[in-house]
Amino acid sequence: MFEETGAAENAAAGAAIPAAAPADAAAPADAVAAGAEVTAAEVARLAGVGRAAVSNWRRRHADFPKPVGGTETSPSFSLPAVRDWLRAQGKLAEVPLRERVWQQVAAHPGGAVAALVKVGGALLVVRDRPTDWLELTAVSDERMVTLLRPVLDQVLGARLGPAHPLASAPVPPAAGPLLRAAAELAAELGARKAFEFLLGRHLDANPRQYTRTPDALAELMAALAGPSCRTVLDPACGTGTLLRAVRAGSAVDGDTALYAQDSSPELAALTALRLALHGSARIRTAAGDSLRADAFARPAVDAVLSHPPFNERNWGHEELAYDPRWEYGFPARAESELAWVQHALAHLREGGTAVLLLPPAVAARRSGRRIRADLLRRGALRAVVALPAGAAPPHGVPLHLWVLRRPAPQVAPPAGLLLIDGAAAAPAGDTPAAGPFAEGRPRARWSAVHHAVQEAWAAYDRTGAVEEVPGFSRLVPVIDLLDDDVDLTPARHLPPPAAGGGPAGLDAVRERLDESLARAARLSPPPAPPTAPASRPPLTTVGELLRAGALALHTGTGSGTGTAPVLTEQDVYAARGPSGTLAAAADEPVLTAPGDVLVPVAGGAAVARVVSAATAGAVPGRGLVLLRPDPAALDPWFLAGFLRGSANNRRASSHASTTSRLDVRRVQLPRLPLERQQRYGVRFRALAEFEDALRLAGRLGEQLVQGLYDGLSDGTVLPE
Repeated sequence: MFEETGAAENAAAGAAIPAAAPADAAAPADAVAAGAEVTAAEVARLAGVGRAAVSNWRRRHADFPKPVGGTETSPSFSLPAVRDWLRAQGKLAEVPLRERVWQQVAAHPGGAVAALVKVGGALLVVRDRPTDWLELTAVSDERMVTLLRPVLDQVLGARLGPAHPLASAPVPPAAGPLLRAAAELAAELGARKAFEFLLGRHLDANPRQYTRTPDALAELMAALAGPSCRTVLDPACGTGTLLRAVRAGSAVDGDTALYAQDSSPELAALTALRLALHGSARIRTAAGDSLRADAFARPAVDAVLSHPPFNERNWGHEELAYDPRWEYGFPARAESELAWVQHALAHLREGGTAVLLLPPAVAARRSGRRIRADLLRRGALRAVVALPAGAAPPHGVPLHLWVLRRPAPQVAPPAGLLLIDGAAAAPAGDTPAAGPFAEGRPRARWSAVHHAVQEAWAAYDRTGAVEEVPGFSRLVPVIDLLDDDVDLTPARHLPPPAAGGGPAGLDAVRERLDESLARAARLSPPPAPPTAPASRPPLTTVGELLRAGALALHTGTGSGTGTAPVLTEQDVYAARGPSGTLAAAADEPVLTAPGDVLVPVAGGAAVARVVSAATAGAVPGRGLVLLRPDPAALDPWFLAGFLRGSANNRRASSHASTTSRLDVRRVQLPRLPLERQQRYGVRFRALAEFEDALRLAGRLGEQLVQGLYDGLSDGTVLPE
């Protein structure tokens, strides 16, 4: 989510903060947050522990503050009461500046969005007018907010135009401490990163309130629109993710104009500030329903990017019946998405490109077949891309990208429609690569999807033709699609790939299976001879080792640098490489290193993996605990082996109504000298290698069996 911040931005932000600002900003934090509430995750951040520790405190300490809000499964607590309890227990960590600022944002009397709008405006002044901001901070809060208004109006007017959606009542004096604290955060992170951090925390805290477009998917959509777009519109902008992904086609970013509209005034304001802080492009935003009250009817733009609302029935069907935008047919009440498609086409210049994220039903519903047919006949619809499930919410649905182009009278329409099934570019593998899919969802090779889709579209856009790849892409003649259904679902028109890669591919799978079975047989552990029971050595716990410094513990968050791979619970269970990347955070992530031990804490299964060189350098995802042993005191394979003991897991697990959770600190292991640990470690490592060989053999066996079923059923393999 976060982009790099240039030295100039950091320097400007730093110069804007007087020496006394940190103390002044921090002092009123408790007062501002007097009515604030925090979730269990935020309590964990305050104390510098994992969420499991907060759950344990609630169970074990009767004086832990009672919930004051939230729900039974996700309660919230009074921030002052939590702070007092943590101080009394000696558990209150030094609260990072970004957490203090976020608490003030969350506790703002007008709500977090109102606070973010005020903070965003102040950060824009910090970035664009640092000298003015320095002068403003030298006076009292009341005087500062009075003097800030004209400066803010000038900055917003210069960046957002005269009719921007941020014109509001004067900033109240009570907001002074918040603005000072936000400026201090900008000195630490840069103005852009500071706003992205606070906005990201608000979106994470309200996941059901906003439909978010993943950054990686936004980058693909912007790439399909083309690299030289100087004017771009998003008529349903949300938080501005799609427009933020646009790369200016000019060497001068100021030559680029970004237009954004959203029915929510809050989102229109946040998008305006986000884009203004992101670069120097000309920003024009408006609040209002784009279909009913189009704010940007002119001028025509180079590109339209949109993730419009799905399945809306109240989109204006009655009052817009004679609207001139319905050039390809009047959409039925149930076809709101086709109204957005035509809205996008109406805003393009001739030859301009629109990329829309749509549900797959739009490609096949009978009520939209006439519009789809006219889009094909006139050459407006150029490509339909089926994405792997999980690419964007709703995660269980394989959404489609429609790539459209406004026809030019002097250009003949294309003879075919490019159909792409992106899931075929992301096959399951032993070590899936990074992808944008949500934590806990099946991963696909998103980098491969992005590259394959972009390459296929670029070839088609350049030459009007594309090489057919069975199961992945095909240029289908328009005449073949103009039947009674006009079904544009890619999978229904793409020839399936050869089963298992064809007979030759099945032979290769069989050879790998034979090798894997032979390796598993070689690694099979020898029989364990009966032995007399030995005296049990004294035991210790992971918690005691942590306190002794023989071990370090880090809780997985899944927040990385934006490009760092993320190891998920599923990756650890399957003993495979990292399969995801998530948005960056202001915190510097902890990366895995060889010899670390990863443990899933939910689900009740006894699993622990020692990090190898192949999986080093990844960010541990949510639901994982990373244990980093001191090699002079603790052998990692010894630690992982005892973590996998069933009795140990039963002893250290707690059970909710539907889930089981492991408290790693309670896991026991014997106190042994390092030499004895290493002898155990050799055996545990051999067992892990045997397990990996069995797992690979199982996957290859399933692939061979399914390939033979497919080959026999489609005729590529004969029964003789």
